[in-house]
Amino acid sequence: MTHRPILTHTRAELADALTRLPGTKALVMTMGALHNGHLQLVREARELADHVIVTIFVNPTQFAPGEDFDAYPRTLDADMDALETVGADLVWAPAPQDVYPTPATVTIDPGPIARVLEGKTRPTHFAGVALVCTKVVNLVRPGVALYGQKDAQQLAVLRTVFAQLDIPVRVHPVPIVRAEDGVALSSRNQYLSDDERIRARALSRALRRGAEVAEAGAKPAQIVAECRSVIDAEGGIDLDYIALVDAGTFEISLAPSPCPSAKAPDLRPWPPTARARDASSSPPRWARRASSTTWRCRCATPPVLTLALLSARETSHDGNDPRDGDR
Repeated sequence: MTHRPILTHTRAELADALTRLPGTKALVMTMGALHNGHLQLVREARELADHVIVTIFVNPTQFAPGEDFDAYPRTLDADMDALETVGADLVWAPAPQDVYPTPATVTIDPGPIARVLEGKTRPTHFAGVALVCTKVVNLVRPGVALYGQKDAQQLAVLRTVFAQLDIPVRVHPVPIVRAEDGVALSSRNQYLSDDERIRARALSRALRRGAEVAEAGAKPAQIVAECRSVIDAEGGIDLDYIALVDAGTFEISLAPSPCPSAKAPDLRPWPPTARARDASSSPPRWARRASSTTWRCRCATPPVLTLALLSARETSHDGNDPRDGDR
């Protein structure tokens, strides 16, 4: 039986509401504009804990100047209606001054894992993600926090930060939810024009092609080349990077294909028109010791694709990194 979650805004309201939720707690952090991918996080969270806490907060510290912070969709009423259908118990929807009562002069540098691929294009992004996630986990004190596998590098960054800072929370990854056309669900999909939506389908096609040749025994260089060929065939997409990386550390084990935008971070403002991420899993024959290999893409407008092939040698059967322990 579902119920309307308790809505809180201030830290004091959150703390008071948490005292009335005995038992284990699972945390789902979002920026709102919820879709079925977010709701699947909540559904899985209900299986892992007695109570589910959802945060809705567009975090300013993970946006660089010129990105879409102001334009990011904010739909709290609709989000509350959606969360009522999946059994969330408590929602914290703070204002920036509730999360950052004083200016954020302390930063968290996640290290090398945050300086490659997405982190190279967005140099300040993962520091902002690490900061807000650490603050919220400390405030909520959940036993488990759930994050989507679509944002594979973010998942790896947070596992690293929580483990190295001894933050007692277990990270639980949740598989991607896709639309009927194969595009991974994202709050930013509403930015896509009809033509951009068609081009975005190339991301999942490229991933499927990579998985097919990996399963057939292709070497890393061939897998990368096959993925790139699908993107090139679509047209209208400028390649940002393709690399084979370790899923846990994001160390690049296969040199990126030469791309003009891979030489230095691209600091152009991103119009809030089209930005999509994607990923999938398939164990190639050359990595049978791995339980999964994850492929990750990002597409933006001006049309840019970022694709990472992740070799998950230390990923366990259910997708959790054994280094997480009981965190």
